[in-house]
Amino acid sequence: MAHLLGALAPHALQAGASAPGIAGSPPAPEGASHLASGALVGLGDTALSVLLLIVVLGPLLGAVAALLPAPPGLRGRGPEQAVLRHGVTVSGAILAAALLLALGFDRDQAAHIQASTDVSWIAAYDIRFHLGVDGISLPLLVLTALLTFLCALYSYFRPPRGGTPRAFVALLLLLEGGALAAFAVLDLVLFFVAFETVLIPMYFLIARWGGAKREQAAWKFILFTLVGSAVMLLGLLLIGLRAGTFDMVALATDNGSGLSESVQVTAVLAIGLGLAVKSPMWPLHSWLPAAHTAAPTAGSVMLAGVLLKMGTYGFVRVAIPVAPEGMKVFAPWLAVLAAAGILWGSLACLQLVRRGSGGDLKRLVAYSSVGHMGFVLLGIASMTPQGLNGALFANIAHGLITGLLFFLIGGVKDRAGTSVLDRLSGSAGAALYGRAPRYAVLLAFAAVASLGLPGLAGFWGEMLTMYGAFDPASGLHRGTYLACMAVAGLGTLLTTAYLLLVVRRLCMGPAPLRDNSLLPVGSAPDENPDAAHAEKPAPATAHASAPAAADGSASTADEPAPLLLDAPPTPTAPYEPPALAERPFPELSAPEAVAWTPLVALTVLAGLWPALLIGLSDPAVHKLLTGGAA
Repeated sequence: MAHLLGALAPHALQAGASAPGIAGSPPAPEGASHLASGALVGLGDTALSVLLLIVVLGPLLGAVAALLPAPPGLRGRGPEQAVLRHGVTVSGAILAAALLLALGFDRDQAAHIQASTDVSWIAAYDIRFHLGVDGISLPLLVLTALLTFLCALYSYFRPPRGGTPRAFVALLLLLEGGALAAFAVLDLVLFFVAFETVLIPMYFLIARWGGAKREQAAWKFILFTLVGSAVMLLGLLLIGLRAGTFDMVALATDNGSGLSESVQVTAVLAIGLGLAVKSPMWPLHSWLPAAHTAAPTAGSVMLAGVLLKMGTYGFVRVAIPVAPEGMKVFAPWLAVLAAAGILWGSLACLQLVRRGSGGDLKRLVAYSSVGHMGFVLLGIASMTPQGLNGALFANIAHGLITGLLFFLIGGVKDRAGTSVLDRLSGSAGAALYGRAPRYAVLLAFAAVASLGLPGLAGFWGEMLTMYGAFDPASGLHRGTYLACMAVAGLGTLLTTAYLLLVVRRLCMGPAPLRDNSLLPVGSAPDENPDAAHAEKPAPATAHASAPAAADGSASTADEPAPLLLDAPPTPTAPYEPPALAERPFPELSAPEAVAWTPLVALTVLAGLWPALLIGLSDPAVHKLLTGGAA
């Protein structure tokens, strides 16, 4: 890697001195003090470029190294622990580099491309290895690095079941590298390559380490996204061949002036379909609930917190600045579909939270993501600075909050053996407020943050996207957007309803067992043990333990029988909830607290100080919308 960085550093220095801003504005003067002009740490252009190269290429090299024997310092107690330590080390180093890049980023020049590297890749077609960040891409870069590190840290203490840890770590780092590259590249062909790189590792994470129906979910994910990507590639090639360049900086500077309206409309239709699948936009969202429900915890966090952002980022980075006239043709349709997604996601969640529906919590959060990403798409469809800033803010907020929710639900499933809400609630349910109060408070916090409580990160994105819909860009039919805004407002009310119902059913309940975390599985409390045994529901465990007893195997006193939680009720064997109240539910552990505290802190920080993100994105958004015009 040192050899590669040494070869690219001169090109990075030259590009950093000459590359224009993303919308054609001149860069900051070479040699200017970053510390004096808006950076928290004074770094030169070459240092920033090298840091960005490390952020993009480091995970890919780390993925290859994960397949090799571990160095002596990381070997631990065995090869499995060694490779998990490798994942934490590499992702932690990438996060440190991303944070240093953010500290050295000049906030006063947020509309300009910084940390630029521009090297010819395929000269015959003017395809370049062009990297750089501005106020739009930098927050997504840091969010991706943070979530990957937290997933690696969580997986170190709770290794996923399925394939080997070596393959898991390699795929996780490959996924990180593809996502980081997608947010940093400035060439349409390279963007497509990075966009596709994440598909294969996510497919295997679901298919090898997922839960029930993981293979069907993985195939559905890969088929939807591959078909969408194939259509998107046609649109990208159409733009590049007609404009004579694939460089996103030059295309944004032209702001569609070199493309006819028919070419723009065709290109936006093709590109938009591919991006809509990944976003996910209703009705192209049906792959998402299945993928989230089957994926392991780390897979769900990366899917919701990172991969969904790649679709909406493509609308902001490619569709709007490169083909603005084509985007205006489809913007009202995008707004209508976004509003439909908000309403659909909320209604689906209300159905899943209903008693007796057998709703899975992971599936519920997946449908809630359809609604939340609908707000992002509505802000993009307004084509206004307010709407785009809201969409970018909502992207970051959704990654933080939904990532935390999937971590928490994964912890619930590890402890209780299920994430089905009907089996976690009621008289035999989890009753988390009494059994694990710290865990319950953290879950309630994530829920109220997701519903958009003022003062937390979820509020500002939804508010600004609806503000953008209230007064859309010139040439867009305002009545359509007002109707979409009204539907989005209704969606916020429905979101509040289903999330509060989740908290009520999961966290509230009868008085818990005394000191439940110390009770062995299946034991009854000291008080009135006879009554406890008499009232214990037997069918769920009896069916599971009967074959073992008949074969003469160990009794259930030595090892608790499985609960058959994935078995659906039938007329001959009606559903009876397992006695979760008699199973231990450990409190929030120290590793979990360490892994999840950054998400809580950033959710509060972004809610109380929204200018931290909006101050970065607003100048770049204005430049994208105007092509650098005053």
